[in-house]
Amino acid sequence: MITTAIPANGVDGVLIWVHGLDRFMFRVYNPDHTFKEYDINHSDLCVTIKDQDAYFFYEHDTGLLTLDHSPETLGKTL
Repeated sequence: MITTAIPANGVDGVLIWVHGLDRFMFRVYNPDHTFKEYDINHSDLCVTIKDQDAYFFYEHDTGLLTLDHSPETLGKTL
């Protein structure tokens, strides 16, 4: 088996949820809008969120913590 390793540090990408596989993958877009999707095997990957539509939610009655789109995008009022 031939394997190539390329450093991923500093690469911008998108975490995507794959419904049929019930897991996240890491998608990297090229300038021409094509992309590659990578399985995530890394156990403690550092991530910085750069998305103005990303919000943390805390449900006071259950203690559930969720990362999702903004309340406006989801059509929710808090």
